[in-house]
Amino acid sequence: MSDPTPSDLTLVMGNKAYSSWSLRPWLVLKQAGLPFREVVVPLRQPDTAARIGEHSPSGRVPCLRHGDLTVWDSLAICEYVAELAPEAGLWPADRAARAVARSVAAEMHGGFVSLRSTMSMDLKRDRKGEGMTPATAVDIARVERLWADARAAYGQGGPFLFGRFTIADAMFAPVVTRFATYGVAVGEGTRAYMDAVLALPALQDWMAAAKAEPWVLEP
Repeated sequence: MSDPTPSDLTLVMGNKAYSSWSLRPWLVLKQAGLPFREVVVPLRQPDTAARIGEHSPSGRVPCLRHGDLTVWDSLAICEYVAELAPEAGLWPADRAARAVARSVAAEMHGGFVSLRSTMSMDLKRDRKGEGMTPATAVDIARVERLWADARAAYGQGGPFLFGRFTIADAMFAPVVTRFATYGVAVGEGTRAYMDAVLALPALQDWMAAAKAEPWVLEP
């Protein structure tokens, strides 16, 4: 397979205000410095399913197309990008840190159901005070503990979970935006980590584009 170019790397994604799963691989691609083309499919429209079905075998976004290859899961896309751009260091170099980073990413990928349900990503509105339930509070406490543990064990080399930016940070970037949108009260360490993620130029670009989108979905 030839090196990626804008014409043969395409990320099919939901609109930026709401598609948390699309943000994750998009951010990884940006941090890796790989050029790619975006195909945005607005969510919850009459033709959404049909349009996604033209690209994704699962009927969901995001999916990454690279020549004849289609990868249709957020974490799988991130893993693929890490292989395309090994010099980007998207996983920690240390074996133990890398194993923990993969565990952190996988926990986000498969868990935190209440948080994702009651505090869905919404970059159009200020929703402070909404969405908190006992189950969501449990999820939030686990997120804070997970972030603190990763930072304490492996974060000495920089402001992110494992020092420098990794896929683990991309997996939790939508959670950072949720905490900001819903005004979640967090500890000092959590706030410092959130500030580092929110300051990423790529995430700033994503949020600006989200605010400029014409599609507005009701909560």
